[in-house]
Amino acid sequence: MTDTIRVLIVDDHPLVAEGVQAILESYDDIEVVGRLSNGRQVVYQVDQLQPDVILMDLNMPELGGLGATEILLERAPDTRILILSMHNSAEYVSSALSHGAMGYVLKDVPTDEIKLAIDTVIQGKQYLCTGARGSLEPKDGTPREALTGREQTILLQLAQGKSNKDVANALEISVRTVETHRKNIKRKLGISSTAGLTRYALENGVLQGTGVG
Repeated sequence: MTDTIRVLIVDDHPLVAEGVQAILESYDDIEVVGRLSNGRQVVYQVDQLQPDVILMDLNMPELGGLGATEILLERAPDTRILILSMHNSAEYVSSALSHGAMGYVLKDVPTDEIKLAIDTVIQGKQYLCTGARGSLEPKDGTPREALTGREQTILLQLAQGKSNKDVANALEISVRTVETHRKNIKRKLGISSTAGLTRYALENGVLQGTGVG
């Protein structure tokens, strides 16, 4: 890797993206290689742009940040993905990390903290801004757990309106196993209803990733 860090900004809010670009371009060791507005674009252009670090928004049209992160890490595993979001809930932060993001920074952090986050993840270390870190701290003494890959798969199926039996058939597991996973998902996310699971999946970009290879 060269001394210059190649950064790609992916955000569907032009003013935010332009502001971040202006901040980063004031540093001699950062080169902004592009500005894109959704996850689908970055999936198609990552090979051409070859960023070292991708600053990724979560909620975007066509393909959200979580779905894009998962695909990108399969195609370009050395790329560091840093989520830049306005959401500081534990569900958003833990989901981003479980999808492979190296860091999570809120959009209202001081300018120099974005640079610090980039410097940290480029070294292979995780970076959470104070707000993101605070959201993961247990409120009741019980640490919040991230969803496993299998739980994420089942959440996607349930959010599409499939019954426990449908999910069991699709994944070739027993209905009882699906029910156990479903209870664990609800417990981890602090969600009590199926409608709540669907809403979580929509808000976190889980459903946005469907149909994309």
